[in-house]
Amino acid sequence: MPSGNPVTQRMIPRVDKMPFHPKPYKYRDWKQTALDFDKYVFDFNQKGPFLPLIWLDGMKRNFPDTTFGIYTALGDIRMGAAVNNGENHEALGALGAVLGATMVGIDKSNQSGRNYVRMLRNYFAKDNGWNVIQNFTNKGAHIGGGYGYDFWYEVHNNVLFYCIADKYNDEKEFDDILLNIADQFYKSDSVMGNNYSYSYFDFKEMKGYKNHIPTQEDVAGGYAFILYSAWIKFKNPKYLKAAKNAINVLYNQKENRFYEAMMPIAAQIAARLNAEHGTEYDLNRFLDWTFDGSAVGREGWGVLADNWGGYDVSGLAGSTVHNGGYGFLMNTFDLMLPLSAMVRYDQSYSNAVGKWALNASNAARFCYPYEMPDSLQAIPQHKTVTKDVIAYEGVIKESIYPEFKGITPFAQGDGPLWYPNMPPQTMFSVYGSGHVGFFGGIIKSTNVHEILQINCTIADFFANQKSYDTYLYFNPYDTNKNVTIDLEKRKFHLYDLNTRKIIGKNVSGKFSFPVAGQSSTMLVLVPSDMKFSVREGKLYAGDVVVDYRYGK
Repeated sequence: MPSGNPVTQRMIPRVDKMPFHPKPYKYRDWKQTALDFDKYVFDFNQKGPFLPLIWLDGMKRNFPDTTFGIYTALGDIRMGAAVNNGENHEALGALGAVLGATMVGIDKSNQSGRNYVRMLRNYFAKDNGWNVIQNFTNKGAHIGGGYGYDFWYEVHNNVLFYCIADKYNDEKEFDDILLNIADQFYKSDSVMGNNYSYSYFDFKEMKGYKNHIPTQEDVAGGYAFILYSAWIKFKNPKYLKAAKNAINVLYNQKENRFYEAMMPIAAQIAARLNAEHGTEYDLNRFLDWTFDGSAVGREGWGVLADNWGGYDVSGLAGSTVHNGGYGFLMNTFDLMLPLSAMVRYDQSYSNAVGKWALNASNAARFCYPYEMPDSLQAIPQHKTVTKDVIAYEGVIKESIYPEFKGITPFAQGDGPLWYPNMPPQTMFSVYGSGHVGFFGGIIKSTNVHEILQINCTIADFFANQKSYDTYLYFNPYDTNKNVTIDLEKRKFHLYDLNTRKIIGKNVSGKFSFPVAGQSSTMLVLVPSDMKFSVREGKLYAGDVVVDYRYGK
């Protein structure tokens, strides 16, 4: 049985500033929220103002299929079946909702007779020659940014599509789309070389452009994810080479260029490169840039570490400077994907990620109208239509709306500012709320108040090999706590990645184990019939890597 040296934990300075016990604390069942969101939003028979929230688009752009649209915000007058032939709908909402539902166990390829996974093909822009996933199915449907003029939209949507494809790897014709995307990203990486300093990239012209939007060098993190995933899937070494180039370009930046959602993805891929290819990237470079709020292109972009009016908002991702700070729900949900998977490859950040997750899971609920006092939100009189599954876009320290000046914290959305005559209900973000399954599939409560179970394998997309279930538990108390896991009937050896010891041999059913005070345990559930071995500094059980850093 293995017994190595305990892991020295590395902290993220911004997370150090977050409380061990965020207040007011309440565990929200994120899995149930995701299940309820899917049931509400994907129901074509909903009746009432602004309902249903979904419609069919029969224009058959890019592929000869009917697809679907989801409102970006509740009551968004730019959208719906009767607007622009039903073509105004964003991939960011559809992809996030499908992936999130999948992560909480819903088969979106066969739901009430519809294959929502296949319908996502229509966002693959064949018709205009881009041959990547774009934010709209039709170039003419461009509304207010995000279609070829804002780099992160293109890259993040392709990241999400790759994630979905990994969960539905038998979906017909997806492999061709993935290969086309990989080739387009490979070609554009070759064009940009060591300079990703563009506001957007035209994938037809294969040329980068600058406009009024800051340059977005952090999209290199998304590039690295797509290209590394393509290397895993298609085994072509050119994709691995390009993935490394993208990481190196971002790693060698002289200043923090965090723009939207790509910087933490760079940390995840760098961790994988370190674990699987022997590189030695210092993950703190990407993690500090993610959290610190020191971004210079988009000033102050990072993660909040603050208390507003007695509410700990620490953990929310967004602007640390806009009106004193503005945390966004979707960005916070999305941050969970790379961080939860990253610690499987480098457990030295398990304390930091666990503490962040505790804070973020608590603060994210403040975006939901039934979780906040009416006095701290913009339109409580309209909250019944949300059914407690559609949230405000975010929480801000001081509202951008003059009539709410001086109220802190404040739950609101930007919808009424997007377009003339937008109803106030557009403060409720449908597309941001659709990413709730990222929390729902990863976070689970335990028998100990404030100790969460973080699934570290479900978001490990395009893993190089199968992995054993791995869970992170962070204990915010200053004393040891005993946490119980239900293993049911199967027998496991429980290996703790942090102490590098077997803490349970041939165990099944309910098993209790200690988690040290203000520290973490990372359990790998190794089938009891597997034999351990050490090869090239890695701990294996059978042919599966259990601990990538065992020799360090």
